Amino acid sequence: MNRALLLGIVAVPTFVFAQTSVGRISVDPNRPLYPRAPEFYGLMTEEINHSYDGALYGELIQNRALNDDPVRAAHWPAVDGGTVTLDTSHPVPNTALAKCLAVDAKAGQGVANGGYYGIAVRPNTTYRLSLWVQGVSPLAVSLENGNGSDVWASAKVGVKAEWRKVEMSLRTGSGTASGNNRLALRATKDGTFRVTGVSLFGPTYKNRKSGFRPDLMELMDGMRPTFLRLPGGNYLEGNTIADRFDWKKTIGPVDSRPGHQGPWGYRSSDAMGLLEFLLWCEDLKVKPVLAVFAGYALGGEHVVGDALKPFIQDALDEIEYVTGDVNTKWGAVRAANGHPKPFPLTYVEIGNEDWADRSGSYDRRFAQLYDAIKAKYPHLQLIATTAVKSRTPDLMDDHFYQTAAGMARDAGHYDKVDRKGPKIFVGEWATLEGDPTPNFKAALGDAAFLTGMERNSDIVVMEAYAPLLTHTAPGARQWNTNLIGYDSLHAFGSPSYWVQALFGQHAGDLILPAVVDAGKGAEKLSYRGGVGVAGAGVAYSFPQVVGRSLPAITSWSPRDGSINVLEGPAIVLSGWNPIATAAGPSWQDTDFTVQVRRSTESPAVSLLFNFTDQRNTFRWNVGGATNEIVHTEAFSTRVIAHAKPVPIPAGQRAVLRIVVTGGHIKGYVDGELVIEADEPAPEISPVYASATKDSKTGETILKVVNFSATASPIRLDIAGMKQLNITGWILTGTLDAYNTVEEPRKVAPVALKKKTLANGETYLFAPYSVTVLRLKTK
Repeated sequence: MNRALLLGIVAVPTFVFAQTSVGRISVDPNRPLYPRAPEFYGLMTEEINHSYDGALYGELIQNRALNDDPVRAAHWPAVDGGTVTLDTSHPVPNTALAKCLAVDAKAGQGVANGGYYGIAVRPNTTYRLSLWVQGVSPLAVSLENGNGSDVWASAKVGVKAEWRKVEMSLRTGSGTASGNNRLALRATKDGTFRVTGVSLFGPTYKNRKSGFRPDLMELMDGMRPTFLRLPGGNYLEGNTIADRFDWKKTIGPVDSRPGHQGPWGYRSSDAMGLLEFLLWCEDLKVKPVLAVFAGYALGGEHVVGDALKPFIQDALDEIEYVTGDVNTKWGAVRAANGHPKPFPLTYVEIGNEDWADRSGSYDRRFAQLYDAIKAKYPHLQLIATTAVKSRTPDLMDDHFYQTAAGMARDAGHYDKVDRKGPKIFVGEWATLEGDPTPNFKAALGDAAFLTGMERNSDIVVMEAYAPLLTHTAPGARQWNTNLIGYDSLHAFGSPSYWVQALFGQHAGDLILPAVVDAGKGAEKLSYRGGVGVAGAGVAYSFPQVVGRSLPAITSWSPRDGSINVLEGPAIVLSGWNPIATAAGPSWQDTDFTVQVRRSTESPAVSLLFNFTDQRNTFRWNVGGATNEIVHTEAFSTRVIAHAKPVPIPAGQRAVLRIVVTGGHIKGYVDGELVIEADEPAPEISPVYASATKDSKTGETILKVVNFSATASPIRLDIAGMKQLNITGWILTGTLDAYNTVEEPRKVAPVALKKKTLANGETYLFAPYSVTVLRLKTK
């Protein structure tokens, strides 16, 4: 996929508009405010949601070096019989492969690896296989479906009594692409064989050996990024200092990298090491923003003073590895790793989210690292992750995670910020609505906030949405709302991705003054969502929503737990903080009834309503020590109503009913009203805009977000111009619309027909839309 083709589908949407009063957007293209920051649009990433192992890094085998579990052969089950054990007594000579699989098998039996939630197989495609093998008979190798009934490619591997490395190709024939496959190794005679270092790669981006997944790289390229923040976020720090991103252990031969425990619940192979990050930058033609470990881990462990000095030296060595020529110690190591040419580097971030360090040590740690780095590399721009007094950073890293309404209300955050302070790097931000990727409502919030950052790019010099990537397989992700989704075979951009792509592809290089008059009052952003139940040890049965149909309770979606189906039918949730939800993402009002029965262990019963995802929902807790209605938005949870507790004795049944009308909420137990609350819908401005100029073409670029349920007729007043020749793109949809593997472009940009307006004429902006107009003026 070519980046120039990403927005190339031309069609003309048809809308029926409700007329309102006319607004105005006034822009003066002859009086630019300042140049747009050249490195404004970028990428932030970390190993979360299987972003590297199992996604971007092209390795298809999970646990190829056998370090994921110290005692068992994790991810390597036996196939068709036989036994598989983890063997540490037969290391491969002259390598770092200290473990192998010992497979005791009869002919036709063996071992398999299903990759990361299935191996993708495409027709007429060559796969590169390498492995170390030792035994007494040849092995049959096959790329096959999950139960071995269909074989897509096969070969024989010669085996000797001593260890032997084999490299070969597997070529698939014609057929249909599929995602749930495995690599199987089977004995051809009875006996024991040993394997280790098994690696399988399909095609990679720009055909780089051991490179990156092409579709994900193409989607990122379509955003027109200028930088990549690496290695990113909590992955830099680790839960303990021992589990930090220790960059020196991530370079050199992949088989020699021990890997480490990541902060998001699974182990990282470190095949995606420092050099691979830099090659990622090289392939996308972007600059690295290097984050260096600053002596603090997420669990609270931290070091200062003399204890920090080894980590300071590590940071200096890391910068030398990135930028040093071949005559430097670490530049020579990089050259030996296969890349003699230094990489460009302008920005270095010291730590990550150090406001979380309750010891208050960041100011001292920042000063130590700042002084050491500036002494050796005075040209580097250093980024602080929280406020410091000891030194003046070149940039501050701000992070924002809010609801769509919160993002829209905060679109003017940087309009009046002190221009005398450090520049701003908004290193993580996102509207947290949608699971596993943003819905269109979130995209509108993102677009509104992005207009504010863009028009303030004299002070906000870089921005990066986070998280960037997520695997959509059940159990694969740790974060609800992520920009790009994928399974083993497919990848898609969310509505918020297309906002980033539209803005990045039509950035302009000069910021223009723009005055926006929406022509109408504030927009009420009504609460919407489905219903659900929450809490372990409670039996829920016979749910109903007045006037609407619900799926059978046995087919409700479990989240953060599991559902046990009982007689009744009823369900009981198990696990930590489990919930189960039903349909209705676009519902605004709800009349929800469910019968419940508590176990002796369960403290309370919880009903969910206006549910979008775990971070955006209302919850009524009743039946235990509390009787309250709470509202969760992004990372904030607050009680909006509290009443006298209504006990539901363990073992007894009760009928709960929650009625929502507009912003008024009533809760009933066995027909009796026991709690009541008002939560008015939030109000936001209906229209947001920013304007830039493309000095090469002379075009004025106007980005307009209509966060209104009705169309917005707006006069375009472009100073000094008589006629506007307009080309453009529009992104629109219902607020609850998602893109998915099955419908990857349900919400995607559509090219508008060229149009000519006299200056001052009205342009009709569609309801719930993001529009980018390029105005050639006469």
